[in-house]
Amino acid sequence: MLILGVESSCDDTAAAVVEDGHRVLSSVVSSQDDIHSKFGGIVPELASRRHIESIIPVVDSALLKASVTIGDIDGIAVTQGPGLVGSILIGLSFAKAVSFVRSIPFTGVNHIESHPLAAFLHETQEHEPPDFPFVSLIVSGGHTTLLLMESHTGYRILGQTLDDAAGEAFDKVAKLLGLGYPGGVAIDRLARTGDPDSARFTRPYIAKGSLDFSFSGIKTAVLTHVRGLKGAIDEKTLSDLSASFQEAVVDVLVDKALWALEATGSANLVVAGGVACNSRLRARLREAAQQEAIRLFIPPPKFCSDNGAMVAALGYHQIKKGATGTLDMNALPTWEGF
Repeated sequence: MLILGVESSCDDTAAAVVEDGHRVLSSVVSSQDDIHSKFGGIVPELASRRHIESIIPVVDSALLKASVTIGDIDGIAVTQGPGLVGSILIGLSFAKAVSFVRSIPFTGVNHIESHPLAAFLHETQEHEPPDFPFVSLIVSGGHTTLLLMESHTGYRILGQTLDDAAGEAFDKVAKLLGLGYPGGVAIDRLARTGDPDSARFTRPYIAKGSLDFSFSGIKTAVLTHVRGLKGAIDEKTLSDLSASFQEAVVDVLVDKALWALEATGSANLVVAGGVACNSRLRARLREAAQQEAIRLFIPPPKFCSDNGAMVAALGYHQIKKGATGTLDMNALPTWEGF
């Protein structure tokens, strides 16, 4: 079964063709970083306009790279939420139109739920997937969530963001340090030459054993520290601050992922979302996995950040179960439980 996946929840327009929920025939992403970087963050109206311009060329490119036509597609999976409502509506309206004209079933996908399914994706050689049930840590700009995945479409929420998500904290700290947008990449780069112990920021664990996340306080702590410096910040100080902030966030993410594994009895951990591209987080997770005998699955960076392939993967299983959409389906900027 060939599924066309369409993702437009935020500022990237993405499409992919995936076979049987795991084999990626193509995956195309059109970034909007050049538009939003000058504003230091995403401007929703500008994001929606660019989606309108990009959606058809991106889908056409995905079909061409997969060497298929729209007539070969058996189903369409599209992000229904959560995210920016204007952005979501572009992808959702496109999917409805194609579904109606071509008589192809479509399904609306929660793109946060689709992130764990990136662990099942492959382009050439198949790999051994995680065993159910497995713990999934989803770390992105808008969400930091721990799920217990019981099946491809069934899960239980173990913990989630109470205020700022990890990715949001990265972007806000980068902005106050004058590093530009997107901030996560800049902090990751600078932190490689910095001293993570130069500033000891309190780790926001909330409470012992809690699997929820809160990163607003550490953002404020960095701001307070910067104000205390009372002067221009040189490159060395920027690197040290980036490393110290990053280490605090990574400590919490790794520790809570391990706590979730212990609480559920699972030995399988999937980590995805845009922040899962962070080199320090990936290294620390691999170290923990070796020490704790954990089966760790971190998809390649192109399948960690928002993409159409993960949407297609979840959509495949939803369509197989008969969970298809209707033309009156609406965008969901917020999704119950998330």
